[in-house]
Amino acid sequence: MFILGTDGGGYADALKNGLGGVIFFTYDIKTPDQFRGLISGIKSEAKIPPFLAIDQEGGRVERTENIHNGKKYLSAKQAFDKGFEYLKNQTAEIAKELVSYGINLNFAPCIDVNTNPTNPIIGVRAFSDKTDEVIMAEKIVSSTYRENGIIPCVKHFPGHGDANADSHLTLPKIDLDFNELEEYHIKPFKYAIKNHVDMIMIAHLHVPHFEKDIIPTSLSKNAVDYLRNNLGFNGVIISDDMIMKGVAEFGMLEACERGIRAGLNMFIYRNSNEQTVNIIETLAQKAENDVELKSNIEKSYELIMKLKQERKI
Repeated sequence: MFILGTDGGGYADALKNGLGGVIFFTYDIKTPDQFRGLISGIKSEAKIPPFLAIDQEGGRVERTENIHNGKKYLSAKQAFDKGFEYLKNQTAEIAKELVSYGINLNFAPCIDVNTNPTNPIIGVRAFSDKTDEVIMAEKIVSSTYRENGIIPCVKHFPGHGDANADSHLTLPKIDLDFNELEEYHIKPFKYAIKNHVDMIMIAHLHVPHFEKDIIPTSLSKNAVDYLRNNLGFNGVIISDDMIMKGVAEFGMLEACERGIRAGLNMFIYRNSNEQTVNIIETLAQKAENDVELKSNIEKSYELIMKLKQERKI
């Protein structure tokens, strides 16, 4: 249920015990051959086939820039503005590059609708400030990734586009009328699900419609139930990075436990230090005597393995 970063080094032993995957950042990627070697080593150590994941959106969220000799992919908005053909071609280029290293999962596309011009974190990471345009772009990008051997993960449910704060630094509040939230921000996720997306990333946002108390959507059973029951999503629901301040104040162990009880299937941690690995061990031990926790973990395991088998991970 965990995708960990390399920082801290605990991922190596965790792989031997069934770690779900590894996420890579710019500092992991020095040369193409070095990166392929890193991934090859991880695959050979893993007890179960791991997700090998990255955030490669283009623009300012690009992890392979050190080995591009100055070439940059355009941001989602810039690529979309150049037309459907350009967007499809750039996505195929990104996918082929990632596959050449051994990556199988990209935390993209970002399908937030950038309705707040002062949004400090989304901006040009969004295809558009118009919902219908985001829906069209998602269909092109997600299908192109799948055609080229990459699992796309759409983000950040229920929509980060109206935020006035960065969830890396705090817990933004999205206090829109729920009809407006559904019509403008949730709608792209609804269509992504209709297009059979396999994985959805849930954001660290406080949405009072889901939780009156200050609980992030990432830990909210109501938000997860809405995804399952109202939108009919039967794939894998993954958290945004659990190191982010929008969720960290709950305490690492409690946050993960709340997430599992809420129905979350996977968690991302950008590191794999001793503290992070210990959380996994503690949760496993706690689940031995907790029927609900154990049941939710087993359901998540089945969903994760089903996806890996279907996508030939």
